[in-house]
Amino acid sequence: MNTPASGPARAALYALVDDYLAALVAHDPARLSFTDDAIFTENNVELTIGDGLWNTISATREYYDLKCADPQTGQASWIGIIEESGHPAIMALRLAARDGRIAEVETIICREFEFGPFPQIEGYDAPRQLMLEDVPEARRVSRDEMIAIANGYFDTIQLNDGRLFTSFTDDCDRIENGLQTTNVEIDGYPIARMGTADQFRLGQYIYDDRLRDRRFPLIDEQKGIVLAGGFIDHSGKVKEVTWTDGSKHTSIFHFPHSFVLLELFKIVDGKIAGVEAVFVTVPYNMISPWVGRQPYVIEG
Repeated sequence: MNTPASGPARAALYALVDDYLAALVAHDPARLSFTDDAIFTENNVELTIGDGLWNTISATREYYDLKCADPQTGQASWIGIIEESGHPAIMALRLAARDGRIAEVETIICREFEFGPFPQIEGYDAPRQLMLEDVPEARRVSRDEMIAIANGYFDTIQLNDGRLFTSFTDDCDRIENGLQTTNVEIDGYPIARMGTADQFRLGQYIYDDRLRDRRFPLIDEQKGIVLAGGFIDHSGKVKEVTWTDGSKHTSIFHFPHSFVLLELFKIVDGKIAGVEAVFVTVPYNMISPWVGRQPYVIEG
């Protein structure tokens, strides 16, 4: 990985994202410069550069353009909407640069056949201003603290029993594959009316057995954002659950199942102020091509 002295600046990392997306839409990886050992994954599968989405993408929708950068490690990320023959999908992209060339490309693409109500394209019109804004220096915390706060979110969701292992602002909202799932009305999902912390206090995610292979490859100190990667595993053995309010519920996961994710955590004053995730179903307990290759890996 890049040392702090050699990491490219924010503007250069943003330009690299734009160049990558333009080359992707043009189906022409030769427009870009890759290291000899560059790695490219799509939905957690390592592919040859030029395969996968490189063959099928037809456009990006420019109105959703959520970028982050970590000049210290030469990492950049993007969340937006792509199209394949007119079919929209939500994509999270992570790039790592080394000596001016692309060394790592990680993509998670949530297409319209994904499990559950995802992706939600309608209404996913622009990034929240919260996610775009810089955090004033007086309201920032250290890189290590940012990682600990984001990791506490994963500790909270794993075998969720109502305890919080991180802190949230009162107005923290979560967007999952384009769908806001907090402080909003969703038919058939009344818990969506609640805030992020209150949902966790109910223990509704008790069926999330593991949040494993946690990675924190990008820390955007200026924006107060951590980009995390990992898996949520559901063994399927927990079917009937009781929330902390005493109400009875049935888990939607009645079979072994895993999500692979890239997730942004906005941190202000040491609290999570916003969450935005892109995730897709993968084979249960699938192995990550990235674990062992990156810094900031925490075993969950």
